[in-house]
Amino acid sequence: MVARRKRPAIIRAMSNQKPQITAYVKTFCGWSEGVRAIMRKYDLEFDEKDIIKNPAFRWEMEQKTGQPLSPCVEVNGEMLPDVSGEEVEAFLLEKGIVEASAEEADAPIDSSCSPEQHEKQALAEAAEKGQPGKIVFLD
Repeated sequence: MVARRKRPAIIRAMSNQKPQITAYVKTFCGWSEGVRAIMRKYDLEFDEKDIIKNPAFRWEMEQKTGQPLSPCVEVNGEMLPDVSGEEVEAFLLEKGIVEASAEEADAPIDSSCSPEQHEKQALAEAAEKGQPGKIVFLD
């Protein structure tokens, strides 16, 4: 799934090419939503790979990063493992991929999952296993 907004990306003039971004995220996760919020803030197109909905993406992420924690974001071939939205934004600014923006992100960019997000995740996983209503504990 490619996420995008109507406005063009805020990309420095020195770079005529759009960045190639892949985000390995969880469906319901505060850290993952922080990464998505940064992509929305800067109107960046990215390939979103949900590691909960598709276990093959989790395997791919683990093979590329050598570790199981998410979210992980790959920008132009450079992997940022186990990263927050705040760290992704700092990387994008440091590399000159985006210009600083006073606009606030539309979600917290450095926050873990809320209890509500954990509940949604557990219910979604239980439903996938054919056990709706049963709580599934995550590692």
